[in-house]
Amino acid sequence: SAVLGFGGIYHSLLGPDTLEESFPFFGYDWRDKNKMTTILGIHLCLLGCGALLLVAKAMYLGGVYDTWAPGGGDVRLITTPTLNPIVIFGYVFRSPFGGDGWVVSVNNMEDVIGGHVWVGVLCLVGGFWHIFTKPFAWARRAFVWSGEAYLSYSLAAISLMGLTAALYAWYNNTAYPSELYGPTGPEASQSQAFTFLVRDQRLGANVSSAQGPTGLGKYLMRSPSGEIIFGGETMRFWDLRAPWVEPLRGPNGLDINKIKNDIQPWQERRAAEYMTHAPLGSLNSVGGVATEINSVNYVS
Repeated sequence: SAVLGFGGIYHSLLGPDTLEESFPFFGYDWRDKNKMTTILGIHLCLLGCGALLLVAKAMYLGGVYDTWAPGGGDVRLITTPTLNPIVIFGYVFRSPFGGDGWVVSVNNMEDVIGGHVWVGVLCLVGGFWHIFTKPFAWARRAFVWSGEAYLSYSLAAISLMGLTAALYAWYNNTAYPSELYGPTGPEASQSQAFTFLVRDQRLGANVSSAQGPTGLGKYLMRSPSGEIIFGGETMRFWDLRAPWVEPLRGPNGLDINKIKNDIQPWQERRAAEYMTHAPLGSLNSVGGVATEINSVNYVS
């Protein structure tokens, strides 16, 4: 951002009025189709280099933070990124709805870094292609070659990328670890159910058999596929995966024995933190999670 800002100030106040005379490489005309695709190619190469820089950082230069690392998350080297195109491009062709989640469903750092290997290579190949070739006849006819048209194309691309990034930050706790960015909405709700399960279990409740006001399990119930999940309104988020709750799962969802005997203090602390820092808010009422089983709300 600082570089972009400085560049804008420099070219507004100090830079030459026209670049063609002093720096012909940077000079262009909006209608010059070949120059426009060359600039596109340069930008793609820069994006590819950026993606590969992350790969280098993850694989060789100290590693990256992995929320799924044993012991509650850690910085580690990603030594074996996923390069299988069936796996990587499988994300692209998934449905964006329900549990499929399109590219937002990635849940391990090997796939994240492997995806950046593919993105980096493809951006470089596409960049060199656009630099060393001229637009085909069909492309010259299909597009409007003006500054205003390029602005509209760019805005359309940015809107798509912005929406994708927003969905990533909202739903994905692998690329956006909850320890650094706060919990996802479903994670905050599940944390709340877990927190009150722990509390009431300490007070003597039999959490495996207690019924709520609807006759369903108050603390635990069954998912549509038969797994044991947290009960109450948070049932809608039953397929959440998060590092603090995964140790309590067995082959059929939450493990009753682990729930009764193996809950660790760090899991309680993290759930309480996420419960009270839900990414939910409102202009004219309290923010926070509205799925608490005893109808008590906590301000976010």
